[in-house]
Order: sequence, then C-alpha cells, then structure tokens
Amino acid sequence: MMDATLRRAALCASLAAGVALLPAAARAHDAGDNVHTVLQQAVPEAPGKLAVVATVDYAPGQASEAHRHLGSVFAVVSKGEVLSQVNGGPLHRFRAGEGWYEAPGSRHTVSRNASATEPAQLVVFGLTGEHVPLTSPIDK
Repeated sequence: MMDATLRRAALCASLAAGVALLPAAARAHDAGDNVHTVLQQAVPEAPGKLAVVATVDYAPGQASEAHRHLGSVFAVVSKGEVLSQVNGGPLHRFRAGEGWYEAPGSRHTVSRNASATEPAQLVVFGLTGEHVPLTSPIDK
C-alpha cells in the first residue's frame, strides 16, 4: 500500500514539475502565439525524461521569436504551411502532413506562418529532462 502511495506522490511531483516548465517552454513564442500543451508525461523507459506534446497556432503572417531547444523536438504541420530554419541551414517550407526533427541544442531562428491570409498549426512532440525547459530564447 505504501509503495502505491509513494508512486502516486512521485507521479504528481513529476507532473507538477512539468507544469512549472510550461511558461519557459512558451517563452520563445510571441504574445500572439497560441501554444497549447496537450500532454506532459514522465517517461518510465527513460528515467528523468519528460515528454511534451503541444500545438502551436499561427495567425496569418505570424512568426515565433528565435529560440533554441534543450531537448529533442519533432514537429509536424497539421494545418497550412510553415517556414522553418534551423541552425543556419536553408529555409524550408513545410506543408500540412510534413515535419522535421530538431536535435537538442538546435537554434530555431525562423518559425513562421508562410501565408499572409490563412492560419497554420504545428503539432510538436518534445523530449527533455524533467526539470529542463524544452525551449529557451536565443540571446540577442
């Protein structure tokens, strides 16, 4: 009985730590971004890791601030088209159903809606340390 109580307490503490990371994860997006966390979960197969699933909604013409990812990030465009540039590489246009991977430490210098008239949306899966924000701003 005590083991179950301790496990529940540890799970609650992990989830609370993940919730505390949300403001830091959203910080790299401008005030008009709509970043919605769908799910956060400690990963039993990878002790000390936290998985985060979120959506990022872009209004027509909207862009995120430059940022870097402290953990692995997988992004898929679920609506519209998004322009993305990572680590000084080429600017890529991703359409609905297309996606990319960003390794830990990647510098995401361009992330914006490719359309001036239509909205766009990303679904993002990230994996980071339980007490490490997934995203942080790039110092200017």
